[in-house]
Amino acid sequence: MTTQDSIALTGGTGFVGQAVLDEAARRGLRIRALARREQAPRAGVEWLRGDLADKDALKALVEGADAVLHVAGVVNTPDPMGFHLGNVAGTEALVGAAGDAGVKRLVFVSSLAAREPGLSVYGESKRHAEEVVQASPLDWTIVRPPAIYGPRDREILELFRAARWGVVPMPPPGRTSIIHVEDLARLLLAVLPAHDAHSGRIFEPDDGLEGGWPHAMLGRAIGRGIGREVKVPHMPGWALQAAARLDRLFRGKHARLTPDRVGYMIHPDWVSGRDKAPPPELWQPEIATQDGLRATAQWYREQGWL
Repeated sequence: MTTQDSIALTGGTGFVGQAVLDEAARRGLRIRALARREQAPRAGVEWLRGDLADKDALKALVEGADAVLHVAGVVNTPDPMGFHLGNVAGTEALVGAAGDAGVKRLVFVSSLAAREPGLSVYGESKRHAEEVVQASPLDWTIVRPPAIYGPRDREILELFRAARWGVVPMPPPGRTSIIHVEDLARLLLAVLPAHDAHSGRIFEPDDGLEGGWPHAMLGRAIGRGIGREVKVPHMPGWALQAAARLDRLFRGKHARLTPDRVGYMIHPDWVSGRDKAPPPELWQPEIATQDGLRATAQWYREQGWL
């Protein structure tokens, strides 16, 4: 994209969206972003009040845009219908608004969970959203990130907090890919311009570690990130389900661990597919994961989160 292009962004107030805005600012790009609440002024960003259920807000968001970057989505909810409303119906509404406005280009941030839709309602909703995008007349690219970490993230934060006590509980033995949020933001902006090399493609990026991270190895890396050697017990599925019930009991709708999330956590293979890797001439990860984990821990400390 050039500084003269206009980008419409959903999810700009979230973990990934904020990283996209940071990267866009470094590149001098103009962003029009949707937000449910009033936001502080930010250079290069035009904030619009509304959400994916607000047709007027979506119309204003995409009007005159050269491309749409759809980051917004529901990753955790106590009500399974919330996944459909946020991930499927919201994507349908955005695709419709973009088509009506004559926008040609759409980049959709999905999830590796969409690869196994039978494991969770979340993964199923992301797969359905992908199908909405693929069936649209838009020139699309879908990006399926693996586990995302970095400043502002509150999901992997729980594992950093556990590491302070010398234990990082992990799911049953398996492997997972991981990516720093800043590397993901660079990829999303790299694929935003229409190009034959990435139009109509699904990409599964990662940090470059071939074969992904064994769960125990990742747990130890998180420990090193805060400067501790840790034990990494593997929690069986029944124990994770019990922990999910306790989390719901104590934190209610704010619970981080839910039965639906356990459904895909216990799957042994969340490694990004080599056949779906972004072309290296387009994008390559720049942040070594151990360095990124260490910097993330430091950011948590500075914010008083750790």
